[in-house]
Amino acid sequence: MSSGIEIRDDRARHVLEALADREVVGQIVYFMLDQPEPALVPVHTEVVPAHEGEGIAGSLARELYAMAAREGIAVAPLCPYVVKWAERHPDEAPVPSGELVAAALDKVKSDPAAW
Repeated sequence: MSSGIEIRDDRARHVLEALADREVVGQIVYFMLDQPEPALVPVHTEVVPAHEGEGIAGSLARELYAMAAREGIAVAPLCPYVVKWAERHPDEAPVPSGELVAAALDKVKSDPAAW
């Protein structure tokens, strides 16, 4: 990842952001799930074109899982990028239960704004 990238969680907006010189250059949008257990549910990852290929998306995914671990909650990824990242990093990304993924999908079906 490029040097000088800062990652911060804007919990109020449910966005994990990567910043370079105080400008957002990447983000993971997520929602919170309470049942069947507390979880972060990433639904979209984006990096601005000028910063693609710098490892920003991977750094965001890594921080999302680290943040969840610090908080003692699960991650139920619905974002295709985060799903693939988790498959490549099983030591950092515990596989969520089928029940948790089903609950995340149900939330999206019942509240499309969550996506």
